[in-house]
Amino acid sequence: MDIALIGFGLGVGILVGMTGIGGGSLMTPMLILVFGVTPVTAIGTDLAYAAVTKTVGGYKHWRQRTVDLKLSTWMAIGSVPAAVSGVYVLTLLEGWAGREFDDLLLTILAVALLLTGMATLVRAFLKSMHARERATVEMDRRHKIAAVALGVCVGFVLGVTSAGSGALIAVGLILGFRLIPTRVVGTDVFHAAILLWAAGLAHIAAGNVDFGLAGNILIGSVPGVWLGSHWSVRVEPAVLRTTLAVVLIGAGTALLIKAGLGIPTWVLVPFPLGVVVLLIVTMVRESRAKAAAAAAAAARHARAQPPKPVEELTP
Repeated sequence: MDIALIGFGLGVGILVGMTGIGGGSLMTPMLILVFGVTPVTAIGTDLAYAAVTKTVGGYKHWRQRTVDLKLSTWMAIGSVPAAVSGVYVLTLLEGWAGREFDDLLLTILAVALLLTGMATLVRAFLKSMHARERATVEMDRRHKIAAVALGVCVGFVLGVTSAGSGALIAVGLILGFRLIPTRVVGTDVFHAAILLWAAGLAHIAAGNVDFGLAGNILIGSVPGVWLGSHWSVRVEPAVLRTTLAVVLIGAGTALLIKAGLGIPTWVLVPFPLGVVVLLIVTMVRESRAKAAAAAAAAARHARAQPPKPVEELTP
């Protein structure tokens, strides 16, 4: 039993449950850079543990009714076969191009995540854009095609790199479908659970999974994703938007590290710390809001009470 792996699994599980992001984008580079796992085994093991983790989170979000089932289904139509194809391509690339193609793909993905994270951060401060957000999407022909196309892109990248099941889907749901933050997270986690089982089973068949390593991570990640999913509907939308942006930027930075650009791993530390600070601020605000609401209710109750009758004075 590795305490470090369990602790990191707990932290990543909370991020996944609360934001839908952070699994492959953070866990895979950490397995490679911190724990010395070979890249192919890190990718396969990450996908296998993440399938279980996101299934727990997806079930929790489904119970909380934060999942757009129709949108998730149409994305899965494209993502599941694309993920299996990505695993096959990864096997071919391992013997043909080495890490050169992988590094280029990761760099492009990282830049996309960083730009989208910054755009989401700006979006969090532009209140005029929030009015356009919606809880569900009417799946007409245009939206169905867009959902399948998003699924194909995400599924292929996931099969090759293990990254993107959370981050890229969140990007599409935020910028393409304009879902509200809670539905972004729920739909993201639910769809990722379906996608990760397909990719994870393909990696198991290819012999790329370390089951002992996956078991250690699951000890921490399963309770973590349950807690994160529980908190996701209790976090203010503005805070959740900012959290999504912070994690996207962190995921992009982690992928740059994975691509071998010489960025030290300690630069990832501020991102989970930032999420923790946002959670603490949210909890404090919620506590104060509840206290203020209780005081206001007490005041209204006092005003609603009829005046006490004045007793007649006896001579």
